[in-house]
Amino acid sequence: MVVQPRASTPLSTPPGDWVLSAKKQDAVSLVDQLLALAKKSGASDLHFDPTPAQWQIRLRQDGILRTLGELAPPIATQAVARLKVLAELLTYRTDIPQEGRIDPETGIEGRVSTFPTIHGEKLALRFFNDLQAPSRLEKLGFEPDIFHGLTALLQQRDGAILLTGPGGSGKTTTLYAALSWIREKHREGVHIFTIEDPVERPLEGINQAQVRPGSEFDFARGLRSLLRQDPEVVMVGEIRDPQTASTALEAALTGHLLLSTVHAGSACGVFARLLDMGVEPYALTSGVRGVLNQRLVRRVCPACQAAGCSACGETGYQGRLLLAELVSMRAPLRKAILARADLDGLTEAARESGETGLRAAGQRAVEANLTTLQELDRVLGPQSSEERIAHERDRAHTQSTSKGGNP
Repeated sequence: MVVQPRASTPLSTPPGDWVLSAKKQDAVSLVDQLLALAKKSGASDLHFDPTPAQWQIRLRQDGILRTLGELAPPIATQAVARLKVLAELLTYRTDIPQEGRIDPETGIEGRVSTFPTIHGEKLALRFFNDLQAPSRLEKLGFEPDIFHGLTALLQQRDGAILLTGPGGSGKTTTLYAALSWIREKHREGVHIFTIEDPVERPLEGINQAQVRPGSEFDFARGLRSLLRQDPEVVMVGEIRDPQTASTALEAALTGHLLLSTVHAGSACGVFARLLDMGVEPYALTSGVRGVLNQRLVRRVCPACQAAGCSACGETGYQGRLLLAELVSMRAPLRKAILARADLDGLTEAARESGETGLRAAGQRAVEANLTTLQELDRVLGPQSSEERIAHERDRAHTQSTSKGGNP
């Protein structure tokens, strides 16, 4: 039986007098209360959203953005100013976007981003809760075949391992866990260097640098310079332009193990995007060892099995589950890249190599009652008829192969 979730309900929060009490206290106390509530609820983000009449205060929990309450503009702007002070931003500048980081000595750690809107200065705070102690790779929840495939790639001496997925899909957590796994595997015998924007968590025994976009120290220039520091393993926070892409692939081809992220809709979409950036096909087929595509979906609440209870705030979900696909460089995909095939051609080539895709991982989680079809569609998007046919074909092929191999 596949469980069905309850309809989405508001985040479980203190009673309605929260807004009234907020009006009676100063901005410092209000911010402290909000940060404590966010920490208690395990929220990943806190948002101050200005509207014509009131400011909406929202928390993102398990990937879902929920309204916590409303504040009058005077106290809301003071609270925003307080958070800007904590992040060492310019409080008198409300007409430009700003980014900063709250020091962990304050008791909370996160990245603050402000943005001017027609109704006021919007603020978003991303907490680094899940990075306070870098997770061990084996604890992230990868399926066994994905875990073994990924660790096999991490033991290579050169080549690029690329991650993709939307913001909030856990890419940084995976990268940090992978770097820690490499360091533990080699103890003190490996030189690891990262270049990030921003550095979200200091890692023991690893050299980390933070770029400054818009300055002379960007990803491309930083990467070219750090290659002269004799690194063996390099992590680049993101490949976002042709210069960084070219330098990163050059590093992967010249004796460095390189880890990075590329924003794309799928694993094969990474190859398509790099080709669009002007990376030569031979550089991709020779330099990229594998692409990991991952998403986080809400996990069915173990206490109520999606019926809704106090433990999950009546949502039917509690915590999140990692879905991943790992596409390795095999002959059909290599041939398609060299032919500069489009995304559909690359996807078909990966399927010929036996890759079943992220949807298949999600379907396995649904069948195991770990998540729901509704949640899968929310995160991955509704499945098209073509995708459904392809999925059923791959599933039938897998079952046939399994039966033939295990009579």
